[in-house]
Amino acid sequence: MAVVTDALLRPTTPLITSFNAAHDRNPNYYNHVSSRLLPCPITTSNSFRLHRITSQLPLHSFKSGHGCSWMQENSTYKDNLTNCKRNPGSLQSVFPPTPAEVSSVKDLFEFICEGPLIDKLGFTPEIVAETIDKWLESGFHVCKLFKLNELYLTTPQKARIYHYYIPVYLWCEKQIADHRSTFKDGDEIPPLVIGFSAPQGCGKTTLVFALDFLFHNSGRKSATISIDDFYLTYDDQAKLRETNPGNALLEFRGNAGSHDLSLSVETLTALGKLTKEGMKMKLPRYDKSAYNGRGDRADPSVWPEVEGPLTVVLFEGWMLGFKPVPAEVVKSIDPQLEIVNKNLEAYYDAWDKFVKSWIIIKIKNPSCVYEWRLQAEIQMREAGNPGMTDEEVMDFVSRYLPAYNAYLPTLYTEGPKGSDSEHTLIVEIDEGRNPILAAA
Repeated sequence: MAVVTDALLRPTTPLITSFNAAHDRNPNYYNHVSSRLLPCPITTSNSFRLHRITSQLPLHSFKSGHGCSWMQENSTYKDNLTNCKRNPGSLQSVFPPTPAEVSSVKDLFEFICEGPLIDKLGFTPEIVAETIDKWLESGFHVCKLFKLNELYLTTPQKARIYHYYIPVYLWCEKQIADHRSTFKDGDEIPPLVIGFSAPQGCGKTTLVFALDFLFHNSGRKSATISIDDFYLTYDDQAKLRETNPGNALLEFRGNAGSHDLSLSVETLTALGKLTKEGMKMKLPRYDKSAYNGRGDRADPSVWPEVEGPLTVVLFEGWMLGFKPVPAEVVKSIDPQLEIVNKNLEAYYDAWDKFVKSWIIIKIKNPSCVYEWRLQAEIQMREAGNPGMTDEEVMDFVSRYLPAYNAYLPTLYTEGPKGSDSEHTLIVEIDEGRNPILAAA
């Protein structure tokens, strides 16, 4: 434990280094990363109003205590973690009404060691102590990204940063190191593609946003891509609807069959070749606001550009890693799912085979998706912005629930096709979108 003592006896002045944020080096950087968090309007046959996912605000909208639920003081997380840090089950909490000062490295060290992911990731107190500078520096940059004061964080803010984002970031770093170790000196090393499979509304886009920023800030080039970027064009989606009359699951974008798989293969293949300085490519983007929310592929002139050599590609999506299940399973859930299940057969070659490491965000009940969406729309309406009614929320989510019910159980027990347990991280979250301790 000598190394722990040594680390904790360092001066407790916060680690404030020059903030060499990527946006300082590249004025277009924020435009690139914040494109993952732009408002996402959509419509349905019930004439959905324009709406946004309030937990996915553009960067300039983030203010301390606002935006994402974890940034608000009234979020829920276990305040007295020492009483339950080794007990299974959801971490729930009552928070102090005002932020608590992060008074010393020792206090933060103890808080980090109480995190629900620490044991799963193999972080002993000695390892945390040895790497405490990295935790501090990463925490500092995440706080700057979300415009938070690193010395005055609410419990949910501190937990989201030090119990979730940074542990996942360090896991990703280990995956990258393992990936690069398989190549010889002088080899051109393709970027590692890390897949993030997580239900809608659980915060995956914000997680990827933070990770992307941390990689850029450490001097490594990363790219972010979403399955949303591969949706069919407006015209092709209309054709899909016409060829599947009466099928609500294929009426609008979302389920398997509503993606341009040739575009995804082309894009992911090209990203894998961005191994040299000066090599560039544009990443496709989808404009969900086009056609009054029906959506269409954005014009290539506004697609963000990435430059090699890339270290990592962060690929996220609500159905990433889903694989077909027996026909009798989908029939028992929803007969309309049969064609979706058939369409899913082509998705491994288009998406999953490119992914070498996986992060699976696990939820206990798909009904959380409805609750999260409802919360977001209520906040929208209370803020005086257009939002869906409760009935419209139910109709919207109902188009995704059959797929969740059919494919999540297999995803959680078997993992995606071709995945390796050594390169798969399953993070179970509670209804507050916070990681929880795995059941014993």
